Amino acid sequence: MTEKLTCFKAYDVRGRVPDDLNEEIAYKIGRAYTAHFLPSGPVAVGRDVRVSSSALADALIRGLNDGGADSRDIGLSGTEMVYYAAALPGMGGGIMVTASHNPMEYNGLKLVREDAIPVSGDSGLQELERRVREDNLGRKPESRGRNLPLDVGEGYVEKLLSFIDPGKLQPLKIVANAGNGCAGLFLDAVAEKLPMLEFVRVNHQSDGTFPNGVPNPLLEENRAATADPVMAQSADLGIAWDGDFDRCFFFDEKGEFADGYYMVGILAAHMLAKSPGSTVIHDPRMTWNTIEMVSQAGGRTVQCKTGHAFMKEKMRLEDAVYGGEMSAHHYFRKFAYCDSGMIPWLLTAELLSLGEQPLSRLIAERRQLYPSSGEINRVVEHPETVIDAVRERYAAQASVVEYVDGLSMEFDRDWRFNLRSSQTEPILRLNVEAAGNQALMREKTEELLRQLG
Repeated sequence: MTEKLTCFKAYDVRGRVPDDLNEEIAYKIGRAYTAHFLPSGPVAVGRDVRVSSSALADALIRGLNDGGADSRDIGLSGTEMVYYAAALPGMGGGIMVTASHNPMEYNGLKLVREDAIPVSGDSGLQELERRVREDNLGRKPESRGRNLPLDVGEGYVEKLLSFIDPGKLQPLKIVANAGNGCAGLFLDAVAEKLPMLEFVRVNHQSDGTFPNGVPNPLLEENRAATADPVMAQSADLGIAWDGDFDRCFFFDEKGEFADGYYMVGILAAHMLAKSPGSTVIHDPRMTWNTIEMVSQAGGRTVQCKTGHAFMKEKMRLEDAVYGGEMSAHHYFRKFAYCDSGMIPWLLTAELLSLGEQPLSRLIAERRQLYPSSGEINRVVEHPETVIDAVRERYAAQASVVEYVDGLSMEFDRDWRFNLRSSQTEPILRLNVEAAGNQALMREKTEELLRQLG
């Protein structure tokens, strides 16, 4: 095997089963993980509901054990539960078998070290790929590692609830769409502790065949499954998760999708009320609303390149209380600096209980102050050439030019944009925002799209 394995991506392992990823490769990844990281404690292994996940997890565990590492099988779970387990005292790391929101025929692995430190391309994933490709898996030790079950459910739920004051919750009706992924099982465990909340459960049963479509709430065609029952049930809030529930998406009481960008600012301000003067990390795609809300709440913002590995590294470096990406990844200091799809909705329920404004009004206020385009993707033949041309076109007018992630340009606090290329496809991703001027935002968005061709 000489060609680079296509299932190894920038931040994780992901591909079609069995062509790109199969039990043999999963086994070798377990061996390679043990040989490269020499885990000092057991490695937690979790799996999502996909049909192929159990077999891949079993093969992975055999590889870990044959390499001499102990493993702890936490069974059907969400990715954040592996993070939680890996951060427990004495644990040596964690691996989650999941393809998140990808189509049914895909699967993958997300890997972390001890204390849930992420493993990405520049922190060991490339080395694992090389070891697997070259069959350089290290010698089998005389004694195999042991695999034991580990039930983290109770401790995990307690950890989630530690982020809020349940006594402050008011009666709320919440539509919860698990997308037939893993979220429903653990929503039920949390709901048992919060009897003041009424849940309308949608696509609740875990089913790896995804009979109601792949759980990806970012797709507009998937949103009605949550929005419609919100309106029909006169609910206060709607929530939808992806398959491994490390992201959650919000719908207001009118059934309108709540943009992830504005939710970052809202959650940041709420976290700062609990931890005054702390630091908040945000991605560079759209920034002004977050910066203003954090500043008004007495906090400090730090910009970070998009991507969970970068965000977690920056969270640790800055000891940030919270970090948010507009893609619905939300990171928390007291959750091993990792992302969670459960903590954000708990915080939102608490916020709605404390205030007099519904979510629609909170979002509308921020959207009016900082109208935004949302992320627009365009297929282009030569992304970097196009970025260079855009830079040259606007250089004379720009008051700020940054390269934290792609190209960001600001224009006298009137409007700004971020333009970056995909790491895996010939695609440019554009985000535009303006200060209180919807017409200007639309004008500049159309102008930039013409530049992209």
